[in-house]
Amino acid sequence: MSRIALPVCLCGGLMWLVASAAAVASSAAPAWSLIPQPAKASPAASGAVDVADGAMISVQGHDTHDVQSIVERLATRLADTQGLHLRMAPGNDAHAVITFALNPSAEIADESGYRIAVDEQGIRVTSRTARGAFYGSVTLWQLLTPPGWTRGKPVEVAYGVIEDQPRFAWRALLLDSGRHFQSVADIKKLIDWMSLNKLNVLLWHLTEDQGWRLAIPTYPELTRTGACRKAVGLDSELTGSPDTPYCGFYTEADAREIVRYAAERYVDVVPEFDLPGHSQAAVAAYPWLGVTGERPQVWTDWGVSPWLLKPDEKSLNFVDDVLDEMMRLFPSRYVSIGGDEADKQQWNASTEVRARMRKLGFANMDQLQVWFTNQAAAHLLKHGRTPVGWDDALAAGAKLPTSQVVMSWHGDHNERVALAAIRQGHDVVMTPQESLYFDHVQSDLPDEWAGPPPAATLQQTYDTAVIPHGASDTDARHIIGVQAGLWTEQMLTFAHDQHAVFPRIAAMAELGWSPANAHDWPRFLQRLPAELARYRALGIDYADSAFAPAFHITGADQKGLRVELSSQTGYGTIRYTTDGSTPTNQSAPYTSPLAFTGKVTLRAATFSSDGFELAAPRTQVLDETSLWSRDGSALDTCSRQPPSRLDGSSPARGSRPVYSVDIGNACWLWSKAPLDGAAHVTLTVERITWRFGDEAKDAIARHKTSPAGEFEIHADSCTGTLLARLPLERVTQAKGQVQLDSKVVAPAGAGVRDLCILATGDPREGQWALARIAFSR
Repeated sequence: MSRIALPVCLCGGLMWLVASAAAVASSAAPAWSLIPQPAKASPAASGAVDVADGAMISVQGHDTHDVQSIVERLATRLADTQGLHLRMAPGNDAHAVITFALNPSAEIADESGYRIAVDEQGIRVTSRTARGAFYGSVTLWQLLTPPGWTRGKPVEVAYGVIEDQPRFAWRALLLDSGRHFQSVADIKKLIDWMSLNKLNVLLWHLTEDQGWRLAIPTYPELTRTGACRKAVGLDSELTGSPDTPYCGFYTEADAREIVRYAAERYVDVVPEFDLPGHSQAAVAAYPWLGVTGERPQVWTDWGVSPWLLKPDEKSLNFVDDVLDEMMRLFPSRYVSIGGDEADKQQWNASTEVRARMRKLGFANMDQLQVWFTNQAAAHLLKHGRTPVGWDDALAAGAKLPTSQVVMSWHGDHNERVALAAIRQGHDVVMTPQESLYFDHVQSDLPDEWAGPPPAATLQQTYDTAVIPHGASDTDARHIIGVQAGLWTEQMLTFAHDQHAVFPRIAAMAELGWSPANAHDWPRFLQRLPAELARYRALGIDYADSAFAPAFHITGADQKGLRVELSSQTGYGTIRYTTDGSTPTNQSAPYTSPLAFTGKVTLRAATFSSDGFELAAPRTQVLDETSLWSRDGSALDTCSRQPPSRLDGSSPARGSRPVYSVDIGNACWLWSKAPLDGAAHVTLTVERITWRFGDEAKDAIARHKTSPAGEFEIHADSCTGTLLARLPLERVTQAKGQVQLDSKVVAPAGAGVRDLCILATGDPREGQWALARIAFSR
């Protein structure tokens, strides 16, 4: 699935909170810092159980084999992350500090529920099922890694009682393995980590235009041909050469191993076979599956491809065969058949398909698509499975079988599509792209990683409307859960996957698990530092965008500079140094704007009240040229739409650059640029391979004055006075960043002027990105 470019303008950037003295004052962490927040947590006013290295843990009850395995994994995790080593006690050992009790008759509200009692007798975790014991073990691990814990040191767990169970049955993360492929080892890590946030569904997106990822023995070309694409753009860095194709698929053994591993962590792996769209790789393998009879390449672009499965019996037999294999490999009650983003231009152009549409009595191709997907749904129902699909058909006004679970990603207009699905009798999973698509950028920081707009911040994720506006209590019972989407067009590596998912997954976990009355953003922020410390101990490369310091630089008197520091959430204390050293929790706290003259290296980081580093240091070099330069991410787009963040090529040294780009429109605006005395300008730019699919139709080509084109800088507007023209002849074939230099012909008394920086030519021949613009005397 691709994302629709939403008409949202972040022209002035995200709303950044100034870190005033009031904003940075962090409340003390709660006695129990747990995420997701339990249904009921009642710490006592006093008393605590000490858990030290070598503490004993026992398992009680009948048929406790699965619980024994859960406890052993808990002990391993605790040793790896906290440095405490628990010893397994035989039977009902009276010396056990921690006891897991499996009691099918216990008064626990849900089979996934549990009860933890901490008192003078120790810590007792009670559940009716092994699943409940697993979730109890996750909470116990969090109790044993409280705020400020020190590896290897004994832990005090406050007395009290936790009674807990999930709000929703479906708490999911979608993993797109079609666009970019993840190893089995990395998928296992992701399953492990998501289970520690009490998510229980991995929706595994296995078929795409850009790659078919699951081996189907009766159709070997699906992986022989469909699992490989040309290494276009940055894919060539992953393969090592443009001549080495980008390939990858999962064998039957791989699928079974992932299912087994997930089941041990109470995660249900739901496979997705997207149809009739997102099928170009399948048609590349077997051209008879398509409408034209031609064999396309496995797609190397991103976006929505027009290569759909042909709506006939032969294609439906293929669909049934693939679903049969998926049902054989995946024991899940659910199987997803997609149904999203079916560009019907080939169907509309086919006399055969139009004749079939009329023969079946349909008025349009949307109805024909629903008929096609309904045949697949019927096959699943016949075999006792529940079909799952996207809400696109409902958005187009069509109807689906009532038994089909609808994943609602059209979050616009107060969740109107989700509400329509509910009122047609569907169970619905809420996954609005505006806040739960984790490939979207998280901030407008200069170092934000690649991703599409608009931003889905940590708070936007936390504040997702799980129950659609206008839903009655009866309607609300059809909401069975929430789901985050990790679409991987721009997720080149597993490190990027981690950065995109964490810590937003913690916010999403509370939507799925915690009761509605526990929703409290400030308290969530108080509990988050301890969770981030756990992520760090697990080795998760999470994003710190929500807490990272941002620098706002303006001129001051006597040619000095004024710097304001802020963060997205305003939580924590920003601390800084001015000598280039690394800030610590003892460095000067930021309380008001700073003034500087001369050259200064300002570094700032954000800390919680207990000294935990919430955001790594960011650095800003301040000198007389600071006001004369801008990072491309600090500029507005000429369309005033939020930009995409696109990866550049990896340099020989240093980190990969990321650019803010309005895809198809190489044009930027610098409002109120100081030009007095400016005689030269330097642009740092890179040409990015065009692979943006259906966005080509909106691309803006500008007149070139030379065959290779040029960058131009205009005053006041994009057709205003030309200040500089920077030819591109020598750099059009360059790999990576290049610099362009030119004299500036500034108008008399230039002062402060609005600037337009644009690249001429057709971006579909290569999308120019602007890293930096700098004027000099």
